[in-house]
Amino acid sequence: MTEKLSKRNWFLITLFCFMGGIAWNTENMYFNTFMYNSIYGDASHEAMAGAMAPTTAVSRMVAFSAIAAVLTTFIMGNLSDKLKNRRLFISVGYVLWGGVTATFGFISKEATAKLLHLSDEATILTATVWVVILMDIVMTFMGSTSNDAAFQAWVTDITHPKQRALVETLLSVVGTVSAVAITGVGTMAQAGKLSYRVFFAGLGIVVSVCGVAGLFLLKDPPRTVEKTEEKSNYLADLVYGFRPSVIKSNPRLYLALSAFGLSVVAFQVFFPYLLVYLQYVVIPDNGGVENLIRPSVIITAVVVIGLIIAAVVLMLKFSGEHKAIFLAPSAVLMTAGLFLLSTSTNIHIILIGVLPVVIGNAIINILLGAAVKDFIPEGKAGMFQGIRMIFVVLIPMVVGPVLGDLACRNAAATYPNEFGVETIVPDKAMFLVAAVVCALVLIPMFFLLKKGVDAVPEKTEVETA
Repeated sequence: MTEKLSKRNWFLITLFCFMGGIAWNTENMYFNTFMYNSIYGDASHEAMAGAMAPTTAVSRMVAFSAIAAVLTTFIMGNLSDKLKNRRLFISVGYVLWGGVTATFGFISKEATAKLLHLSDEATILTATVWVVILMDIVMTFMGSTSNDAAFQAWVTDITHPKQRALVETLLSVVGTVSAVAITGVGTMAQAGKLSYRVFFAGLGIVVSVCGVAGLFLLKDPPRTVEKTEEKSNYLADLVYGFRPSVIKSNPRLYLALSAFGLSVVAFQVFFPYLLVYLQYVVIPDNGGVENLIRPSVIITAVVVIGLIIAAVVLMLKFSGEHKAIFLAPSAVLMTAGLFLLSTSTNIHIILIGVLPVVIGNAIINILLGAAVKDFIPEGKAGMFQGIRMIFVVLIPMVVGPVLGDLACRNAAATYPNEFGVETIVPDKAMFLVAAVVCALVLIPMFFLLKKGVDAVPEKTEVETA
């Protein structure tokens, strides 16, 4: 590992981050709208009365996906360490990941009824919801194997602490670009101008093509620390990060993970419901799509986008320095933005509130993401990906959507579907809950800053597995 990344590796990090973002954002953003628009959209009153609420269905889908992601990352991350072959896990995983994504467009209530020989509408709806959830778990297994377990470990393997904040900035920016790209295409599917079958199939194909390319382009770096494999026990490695001695030896790692995890919990309170909130609450409350395309809205949006771009440029400039200065203010900034979003559905206030949320969240993700990579014991990148996933995926994606679901159901906001059946939709109250959770980030962040957030190796003995 050198202090300078090759152009080839910069390109591969960008490519696989972008394509991974395509797949993850398709799942995180549009499986939820698919559930609302395609599965629940034309459900009758009888079907709705006998099935779970759509916000609950989304909450369960996100939670089960998170559990699958963590278990997969533990198992496959350690296995990639054992086999010393990140390349194969990444490439084959992306091929299968794309393939599973492409199948989602073929899920329907009609297909479920025919396959399982069902006739009761409530049973058909419930069964179809669980088919979507189960397929989401399968997709998560592929994505976590290739991206969370192997790709993230590969990035850790090939980078030096001096580069990691810059690399995390790149990952954050590319991830945002992939989300924007998905939104551009996904909006057509959400509006019914593009079928979900074509949408999911097209995105799945490009992800699979990326995986095929990886078989020829990716290379595993030489190990900087050789483990005594004959003495290493795979089952022991799975629980390595839970050992009290390991936690005690790496306090900054677990403090960084705690702060990172709480920020993601705050984000997950509202994110699974965001597009549905925009479609069924924000757009109607602001007079429809046509009323949103007016000078004052456009000017506000342009200013917000400009400020976000300026903030990204500054992050690129200072990403390797001054972590301690930026961390706490970023949490305060994100909290303030979430609180503002909870006060109104007015589009101008929403656009203004988005600014501190996006900037604060981006800074937290970049700096704490880099810190986590810095504090992972050398030579154990794959082994710790599962621990990372518990903090930044499992806990957030189980707790966050449940809190959001409770906030939405307590607010009791509804919309009439095609049959005139009142269906629960997300409410701005979810942002207030998210703001409270985000404020809690300051607690572990305070102790992390006291110990020091810069990548200075801790003078401790890390026990072998």
